[in-house]
Amino acid sequence: MSKLTIQALACEYDGKRILSDLNLNLEQDEILALLGPSGCGKTTLLRAIAGLMAVQGGEIALDGRVISAAGNLTPAEHRGIGVIFQDYALFPHLTVAQNVAFGLRQWPKAEAAERVEEMIRLVKLDGLGERYIHELSGGQQQRVAIARALAYKPKLLLLDEPFSNIDSQVRGELMAEIRAILRSQGVSAIFVTHSKEEAFAFADRLAILHQGKVAQNGPAEELYYRPASRFVADFLGGGNYLDATVASEHEVHTPLGAIQSVSPLRFPPAHQGELLLRPQQLALEPDAEGSGVVTARRFKGTYCDYQVSVGPVELAVRSGHIGLELGQRVAVAALPHALVMF
Repeated sequence: MSKLTIQALACEYDGKRILSDLNLNLEQDEILALLGPSGCGKTTLLRAIAGLMAVQGGEIALDGRVISAAGNLTPAEHRGIGVIFQDYALFPHLTVAQNVAFGLRQWPKAEAAERVEEMIRLVKLDGLGERYIHELSGGQQQRVAIARALAYKPKLLLLDEPFSNIDSQVRGELMAEIRAILRSQGVSAIFVTHSKEEAFAFADRLAILHQGKVAQNGPAEELYYRPASRFVADFLGGGNYLDATVASEHEVHTPLGAIQSVSPLRFPPAHQGELLLRPQQLALEPDAEGSGVVTARRFKGTYCDYQVSVGPVELAVRSGHIGLELGQRVAVAALPHALVMF
């Protein structure tokens, strides 16, 4: 049984339909990232799951129990769902320990105190229990928010832009630590982010929202290299689009010549469309007789991003050949992979 099941969900805000016929599942111990452009419904979906807004259609079920449906809304405080907001919503007049204990007011005093100590150790804030929130760094405040949300053992954790206020130098380390904490506690989580880099690093699976629906969901690598639409392809990163004609089950003809696919194409012979080639799916080699010319380069350390002209076609190519110069002639070829056509 899935941890969370969302079926045909519809939500409105101020009379405007935000989510429509949205379907999504979350498995036990899974971390899911919600991605999409502004206004696509990410935060609305998170609020609906949390019980902070009503739904107009469909249903949300947690551990097999319906918690949201039209005319049927389980109160947020009775859902067993922890929520961490972008600004953490910590209480400045309370100490770290008092913040962590806030959701344990109904617990026996000794048991609550033991749980608070356990959570403070878990998030590596040992010795800081008596400090106030303003005395902590942004990363430490995030740890307090995680500890408070996990203290009462929620069934599900929701995070809204959880890393946006964290300095970029410590963000990666903090994401790895929090991911490990969720794993150790056996907590399923959904987090909203505008950053695909955060989603790639933190989540087990991505769900891309577009116009109030899930455009595609799955592991990051699958969505990046096998997008179901141009919208998903473009949202997750830049690419080259070449006019292409299907020649056979494993070959297309393009301005670069014939390109082979390692898996069968989903279109019949003679079909005409656009072939997606990510910059790293192209190879460059210095070649005085090559058909390509380097027109721009950007050094990135261990690789370079190049712009290459091949006749009338402009290509973005990422290459480990960092010594290619502007105006240099090169040979361009597609590396073996499963081709994606639209």
